[in-house]
Amino acid sequence: MSLIRYEGNGRMSKAVIHNGTVYLCGQVSAGESVKDQTLKTLEKVQDLLEKYGSDKRHILSALIHIKDMSFFSDMNEVWDAWIEDEFEPVRTCVEAKMAREDLLVEVTIIAAVKDPGK
Repeated sequence: MSLIRYEGNGRMSKAVIHNGTVYLCGQVSAGESVKDQTLKTLEKVQDLLEKYGSDKRHILSALIHIKDMSFFSDMNEVWDAWIEDEFEPVRTCVEAKMAREDLLVEVTIIAAVKDPGK
């Protein structure tokens, strides 16, 4: 059984890879609007997935927290433009109180590693 934790800070790891699956901690970004924050967060997700041997085509599951469901359509507009057809993961979106007042969206990802044998 393979289990590797990356970039731990005493509270949590930024990523964990277990048996060919990468788990990213919740990602957030600053921005004026939910669209800005969603786009920046998804760019961060993409960079992290590539860093840990995956990409957005290998996302298995996405959990999205938004500060207010009134942001749902705007967040979805950015998500839909980012995710590729035929590579849609399972996804859950819930309204949640965020850790900081300025945060509007947080994205948590589980993805398959592209080549776990390497």
